[in-house]
Amino acid sequence: MALVEACDLVKRFGALTAVDGISFKVQRGEVVGFLGPNGAGKSTAMKMISGFLEPTSGRAAIGGHDSHTDAIAARRHLGYLPEGAPAYADMSVGAFLWFIAGMHGLSKPQANDRLAELVDRIHLAEVWNQRIDSLSKGFKRRVGIAQALVHDPDVLILDEPTDGLDPNQKYEMRSLIRAIAAQKAIVISTHILEEVEAVCSRVIIIARGRLLADATPAALLASAPDAGAVAVTIAAGDPQRAIEIISSEPGVDRVAIAQRINGVTHLLVRSARSCASASELAGALRRADIACDEIYLKRPTLDDVFRQITGGTEQ
Repeated sequence: MALVEACDLVKRFGALTAVDGISFKVQRGEVVGFLGPNGAGKSTAMKMISGFLEPTSGRAAIGGHDSHTDAIAARRHLGYLPEGAPAYADMSVGAFLWFIAGMHGLSKPQANDRLAELVDRIHLAEVWNQRIDSLSKGFKRRVGIAQALVHDPDVLILDEPTDGLDPNQKYEMRSLIRAIAAQKAIVISTHILEEVEAVCSRVIIIARGRLLADATPAALLASAPDAGAVAVTIAAGDPQRAIEIISSEPGVDRVAIAQRINGVTHLLVRSARSCASASELAGALRRADIACDEIYLKRPTLDDVFRQITGGTEQ
């Protein structure tokens, strides 16, 4: 049984269709990056799946329980960090997390053990007695993560979990997600694509409310237009001869001028099959007495893939 299910989810606000027929499932052990431009419908979709927003049509379920018709049972399986990590600002960190533990039905000994573990793993000891409204943005985010984990849920839905954290804190948070991933189904909405590569086993991309891609990070990178291309920089002279030399090499399918700035030409060498290596191309240029400033295998990034799939625009 999938721990998270979205089936033809639609949400309309008047004439605006924020989410338009999204369907996917998340199994235990999966960490899914949920990506899209601003206004794509990510937060709306996550709120519907979590049961905090009723869909116009379609169905969402957590742990096999409908998020709306069986909401209490669904939420027993869910840890949710919404955008902004709302909390009771006048409570101390400790009092707030004790309150959350009580709301989830943990006994005092269970809450003691669980909160002691979370304080250590999420590094909250130094602010345990501070009011939440006095905390930095990073510490507020950590408190939000802690409240989502208090009852050790099967499903975590995290909206921008590392927002406001410094690089060391981001590393710790990603390590925590990796450490618990095997026992849970985790959905992470984030704008930080480096985070997706670091922790996610799968990526879902939406834009204008529609699902456009659902694949592993490796599969998405392999689909990038520049995947496997070799980048060549020619600093002087007419690049046309360099293009002719490279084009004559076995396996080369196409040579394109990617950019020309101040007499420097950047070429991209593509192939329909295994392309000549960078060292082979460099040797061919050297034998033709053509100076090559730089040559390397171009590695696409998820940023490249994201812009390609979404059209490079925000809503």
